[in-house]
Amino acid sequence: MQVAVSLPQHAGLDTALDYRYGEALSPGQLVRVPLGRREVLGVVWASELLSDEEAQALKPVQALLPLPALDAGWRRLVAFAAGYYQRGLGEFALQALPVGLHQATPATLQRRQRATPQVAHSVGAAGLASAPPMLNEAQQAAVAAVCAQFEPGAARPPLLLWGVTGSGKTEVYLHAAAEALARGLQVLVLVPEINLTPQLEARFAARFGAERLVTLHSALTPARRLRHWSAAHRGEAQLVLGTRLAVMASLPRLGLIVVDEEHDASFKAQDGARHSARDLAVLRAAQAEVPVLLGSATPSLETWQHSLSGRYHRLDLPQRVNAAPLPAIRLLDTTRLPRSKGVAQPPMAQALIDAIEQRRLRGEQSLLLLNRRGYAPVLQCGACAWKSDCPHCSAWRVFHKSDRTLRCHHCGFTEPVPKRCPDCGNTDILPVGRGTERLAEQIGEWLPQARVLRLDADTTRAVGSLEAQLAQVHAGEVDVVVGTQMIAKGHDFRRVSLVAALNPDTMLFSSDFRAPERLFALLLQAAGRAGRAGGGGEVWIQTGQPQHPLFQALLRSDYAGFAARQLEERQAAGLPPFAHLALLRADSREQLQARDFLAACAELGQQLAPELSWYPPVPHPVARVANQWRWQMLVESPHRPPLQRALQAWMPEVMQLARQHRGVLRWAIDVDPSGI
Repeated sequence: MQVAVSLPQHAGLDTALDYRYGEALSPGQLVRVPLGRREVLGVVWASELLSDEEAQALKPVQALLPLPALDAGWRRLVAFAAGYYQRGLGEFALQALPVGLHQATPATLQRRQRATPQVAHSVGAAGLASAPPMLNEAQQAAVAAVCAQFEPGAARPPLLLWGVTGSGKTEVYLHAAAEALARGLQVLVLVPEINLTPQLEARFAARFGAERLVTLHSALTPARRLRHWSAAHRGEAQLVLGTRLAVMASLPRLGLIVVDEEHDASFKAQDGARHSARDLAVLRAAQAEVPVLLGSATPSLETWQHSLSGRYHRLDLPQRVNAAPLPAIRLLDTTRLPRSKGVAQPPMAQALIDAIEQRRLRGEQSLLLLNRRGYAPVLQCGACAWKSDCPHCSAWRVFHKSDRTLRCHHCGFTEPVPKRCPDCGNTDILPVGRGTERLAEQIGEWLPQARVLRLDADTTRAVGSLEAQLAQVHAGEVDVVVGTQMIAKGHDFRRVSLVAALNPDTMLFSSDFRAPERLFALLLQAAGRAGRAGGGGEVWIQTGQPQHPLFQALLRSDYAGFAARQLEERQAAGLPPFAHLALLRADSREQLQARDFLAACAELGQQLAPELSWYPPVPHPVARVANQWRWQMLVESPHRPPLQRALQAWMPEVMQLARQHRGVLRWAIDVDPSGI
């Protein structure tokens, strides 16, 4: 029989391996098999009758795990994804299974099943924990459109739920989920980041009961993640809420897929088997013939173009719930702010500081967005211009004042702050620029009565810390929240009436063609945190480019106009969604080795498919990380099928070429890259 096992991409084996067992096993059954000197988890992919002589030449299956077989729909999804993203079948299949399952034995699984009570299965077992609120007309129309797709024989184009921030998209998800559950079906809800799961989990648990819901994300312990996955796989869990890894969860009665904040780049995996969870969600829904609902106030341009072409059906929520007004947006031109002590741009305008204090006095909250953590992005010597560069990366080490360290956010290299300049011995070493840590400190100095909370990756590392800090915000125990983009997405802060974005201009001039799209989405999502409870909100954006078309569209909350302009530029430049890309990346310790490898790969590609555009290799935007020099080369095609055919012919040649550099070079293919 053929068993899919996880093999590294450079092995050149993209199919299942042959093993023998005393009886025929069903495809999808989970087994443990020998691989080299290890015993690993495998998935039976096909069962073929072999002669005794053929079977004896094969290694035996060591154990059969006591779990239901992974169904044909799951295997079909995995097979397509592995082929499309040019990864090994076993690599993709095994990556989709929880870590705890890889170490499990039949005995440990049986003990765990005896100790774990089943999740409630039937609708009547839990009942509704809270009554749903009344829907407005637009929400009712959206729910009706989703429910119509549950009917047998109905057309099921992907549904784009485009609603302004605060328009009640989550309530549409809840009503659609209720219909699926009433039909005895399972619901999969995807969110882009772990920090969004607690709030959405609370909403679903309050509506349907916590016993019917499981979560799947990387912050769970291996044992808990296995328990949740098993509940979904057995059909015991009716609601599965998770990050991108959940798109491959085994769901035997799948009836609805929801992708919240579908535009978010976090849905694209950047390591391992690189894939887009949003795109796989759309594919999985089509294969299973179930509705898929993509929600966003700022859809990705690919999704928006699909809605314009009619491939996706768009559902509009044009107003906030309870007729709450959209926040007023105000641009602060930093080039006109007063200069002091030779500094052209103070961190915050005095008018903004005064506005924050006015909100505090009224018992309202303010949210300050600065997408840079740490105290300062770099330390600099005032005498010799030494800067805190990383010895292992093409980047600066960030100053973190809380523990007096210099920390590289790329490779993690950390050292205590030097007392003197390493080059000249000068003691006058000063922070340059500011991150969230420094901004929070300055807010405390300017507004000593304000209760300031910093929310970023540094303050939310401990288990439960994010939930505890969000609870403080919701309870009104905080006046000013300072944070990175993690505070701009999806949170329903009812007391926030003012949002300010500081220094967003750096994303305007990025080399990544998607940067304007992401900046607009970030700012509009951040603006959406203001005034959600009614009474009006206000958004301040400090920029040195107030006349830029992006900011002018933002003033009008005009996503459609911004998207139209971006799509015109993309079409003129031959960029997605009007072209299809693949990116081959390579890293090596020697500066030019990766470049030369990619150049040879590009030459091979040009010979195989001269009708495609094969670009020469260029350095990665961060050229060196952890002493590895990083290069990348781009393949472009106006249509997807020719690109896929070329990649299928090209990958074996790339693998053959890479074998000549085994041990000194790493490489990976990225189909539909999220950034270049």
